[in-house]
Amino acid sequence: MDKVLVVDFGSQYTQLIARRIRELNIYCDIFPYHHLPENLDSFSAYVLSGSPFSVSAKDAPVIDPILFDTEKPVLNICFSAQYLVKHYGGKVEKSNKREFGRARIHITQQDKLLESVNNDSQVWMSHSDTILALPDGFERIASTEDVENAAFKKANTSIYGIQFHPEVYHTTDGLKMLHNFLVLISGLEQNWTPEVFVDFTVDQLKDRIRDQKVVLGLSGGVDSSVAAVLLHQAIGKNLYCIFVNNGLLRKNEFDQVLHQYRDMGLNVKGVDASDRFLNALEGVSDPEEKRKKIGNTFIDVFDDEANEIKDVSFLAQGTIYPDVIESVSVNGPSATIKSHHNVGGLPDYMKLQVVEPLRSIFKDEVRRVGKELGIDDALLGRHPFPGPGLAIRILGQITREKVALLQEVDDIYIKELREWNLYDDIWQAGAILLPVESVGVMGDERTYEKVVALRAVGSTDGMTADWVDLPYAFLQKVSNKIINRVSGVNRVVYDISSKPPATIEWE
Repeated sequence: MDKVLVVDFGSQYTQLIARRIRELNIYCDIFPYHHLPENLDSFSAYVLSGSPFSVSAKDAPVIDPILFDTEKPVLNICFSAQYLVKHYGGKVEKSNKREFGRARIHITQQDKLLESVNNDSQVWMSHSDTILALPDGFERIASTEDVENAAFKKANTSIYGIQFHPEVYHTTDGLKMLHNFLVLISGLEQNWTPEVFVDFTVDQLKDRIRDQKVVLGLSGGVDSSVAAVLLHQAIGKNLYCIFVNNGLLRKNEFDQVLHQYRDMGLNVKGVDASDRFLNALEGVSDPEEKRKKIGNTFIDVFDDEANEIKDVSFLAQGTIYPDVIESVSVNGPSATIKSHHNVGGLPDYMKLQVVEPLRSIFKDEVRRVGKELGIDDALLGRHPFPGPGLAIRILGQITREKVALLQEVDDIYIKELREWNLYDDIWQAGAILLPVESVGVMGDERTYEKVVALRAVGSTDGMTADWVDLPYAFLQKVSNKIINRVSGVNRVVYDISSKPPATIEWE
């Protein structure tokens, strides 16, 4: 199968480049610029990302010349395009004009890269340096009003540079340009499909696991469910699933999901460890400490249950591609925004090999794979739910009373979203219990009770997200219902923050 190498120089859009390539049914892998794969020749084309750095900065990333001095097709975006020019002796300087936001390209020379792209098509600029002069042997193929060398190529090669971002939605014909580069210029086949992934992965799992036993912790979410069905197809009853109730799930979720898994034919055991988790969280307020307590308790519970199964060799996890690449930074260890519950390895005492069937695909691809596997749409359409559950939607210390209160609020909110046919248009929704109380009036009495915030965001893969503009009539009904039915709540607010700068969860 044809593969594309996406080289990351720290751009905020790198994952978006990879997702767009996958949308074209072409497989790609992301590698940081300072840890290139040893088997470069196994990739059919290279796409080099932008970067927050200036090419003139002393601490700017250094691009390995092997990525330029090649017969492979190469698409250099923004920073890497400017670096390419500088590498070959062209002129790059800090721009004295604003080169951020929307612009219109004018095609100056016909080329396959811009085939079927509209002249005057909108593109998205985001850079502070600009290319003033191309090196000898380079040809300009497009300009904008402010950027003379918006797109260019090295003559008689398939090495291109563009000073805009084809991967973002604001570049109207961006997907067409990527298609042209990968299919028309690079000659790649569009054969990366859910069917191919399923066949390839099941065969791979059979070869690796054979007749050995695998244990998998199910969460009720899409990722672990799809991973379980893939493994079930490969090894059948040698897959042992454990579904742990950590006491922080949604209302009635443990019983409902457990029955759903059994109906799917999975070999699953339900374990109610609510008390163990809630006792471990007693007195803990810090969000990272909550995650660690929950993670450590889960490992202990899971280890106890796994030890009940004789001769287990593998631990399966629902790790997906963003979990992997978010945990690596082009500038060394990434700053911790929050701990990923699927990344980081196992304690030494769990002598199991890890198997991660979904490690190479994005969330939207996971859902398409699930559909290929015949998993019910109701499960595939479930909103993502955080591994630590309601613990990170209760700001401050966790108590059983707070969990019960938030479960009731959340249940009303989610049911109303479904009732109003809004649920399927939302990426993720939930309620947050704030660590404040507010004055209210109920009847003729003054109240001093809890505040809850409602959150609903739209996204494709959770990397970026916009708040959803829910109807006022819906918010009014939900607010009234929560305040009237959930004792202890007298105020409801709605979160209108996007990611970035906020995150989807509050903790």
